[in-house]
Amino acid sequence: MNFNDELVLWYQANKRSLPWRDTNDAYVIWLSEIILQQTRVEQGLPYFHRFLAEYPDVASFAAAPEDDILKLWQGLGYYSRGRNMLKTAQMVLEQYGGKFPQNYDQLIKLKGIGEYTAAAISSFSANEARAVVDGNVYRVLARYFGIDEPINSPAGKKIFQSTASDLLNKKNPGLHNQAMMEFGATLCKPKNPTCGICPVREGCYAFLHNAISSLPVKLNTLKIRERYFNYFLVSDGDNLVMNRRDDGDIWANMYDLPMIETESMLPPDELLALPEMNAFFGDNIKIAEIFPVIKHVLTHQRLYVRFIKIDSKPVKIKEQWFETSSNNLKKLAMPKVIFIFLKNIFNL
Repeated sequence: MNFNDELVLWYQANKRSLPWRDTNDAYVIWLSEIILQQTRVEQGLPYFHRFLAEYPDVASFAAAPEDDILKLWQGLGYYSRGRNMLKTAQMVLEQYGGKFPQNYDQLIKLKGIGEYTAAAISSFSANEARAVVDGNVYRVLARYFGIDEPINSPAGKKIFQSTASDLLNKKNPGLHNQAMMEFGATLCKPKNPTCGICPVREGCYAFLHNAISSLPVKLNTLKIRERYFNYFLVSDGDNLVMNRRDDGDIWANMYDLPMIETESMLPPDELLALPEMNAFFGDNIKIAEIFPVIKHVLTHQRLYVRFIKIDSKPVKIKEQWFETSSNNLKKLAMPKVIFIFLKNIFNL
């Protein structure tokens, strides 16, 4: 029995029961694919159900305010995915009359849909013969065939895509792709793969050559930027000052607190002496409480976040600052680190 047949047999006996596997509706499959990018199934599943319940079709999604999408997305991270989804739904409504396309060449032109997602949607919804290559598939191919070209190099991407396409079962590409992805996600895992029960280990290069931990190879190109955020809680108990972020930085168009970014985490007296502090809070700044610094890790950034409760009211209000009731906080889409802090302060 060849690799493909073994893989499909394993998949049919061991696959997880997931709601997007029971449909060929391209909209539902798109929803699941975008939500699960950079997200584990266990974490993404509740979001999938909430989005599908709130927006059962493309038309309802396209009509949603961005604030509502971001609020529903809150906690998933990579918020540009949520914003791009709204643009995609609007494009589908305008260009395809609300019928989500199933063809790869149409899908690839939509906002936020790349080669992987277009291949996944087209093969799962219409059985189009497109090989899906995600992180799980890279890992299976690298280990089984002993490919040591870095998966994130231009040459590597071509090699892996070509290998996946050659291996693809053209008669049933959707089933083949699902099997490859599930195999990598649940058996051929990044750490501690269960090689003891692997049905294809006798032909696996990594298993035979003790190279499981060294494959796949990935170039370390990630540069981490460190940033220091000083957030100010200005509240009388029932109301507080909030900030609407612009679209030129992380957490675009979401809500947080008034903030000053510094080059390092300054001692409180040095922070209070900054011209910006004087400009917004005047000379007589009264600090009620300084909370411990929180380390918040993003993909390309490491944030050091400090919350400071101020008793003084701002003497100058920035254009994007506004006062709101604490009862209104549940309606605002906030970064996770902000939401958790305010949730604890106001018992949300």
